[in-house]
Amino acid sequence: MVREIGGSNFIQEVINSEIPAVVDFWAPWCGPCRMLGPVMDEVAEEMGNKAKFFKMNVDENTAIAQKYKISSIPCVMIFKDGEVVETMVGFRPKQDIERLIAMHL
Repeated sequence: MVREIGGSNFIQEVINSEIPAVVDFWAPWCGPCRMLGPVMDEVAEEMGNKAKFFKMNVDENTAIAQKYKISSIPCVMIFKDGEVVETMVGFRPKQDIERLIAMHL
């Protein structure tokens, strides 16, 4: 399941996660972001407890978006041990996303 996350719990849920955390940075006005949402839901369901999945609205969380230099969305970042280990910008097919996440499990 992909959960909505905000700045107040980002460190606890993403940075301090013991398993890889996948964050989909998006905005409601972004067409490709809306296309990616259902794909991320499928990936999260299939991966189960191997990774945590989150989505973060960049319009509501500008400080975090700036910290990670998000200039284009959708932007999916994979965090492992508190660090960004992978960044994907733009819509990607499901198998590409699964392959990149699997590399960090």
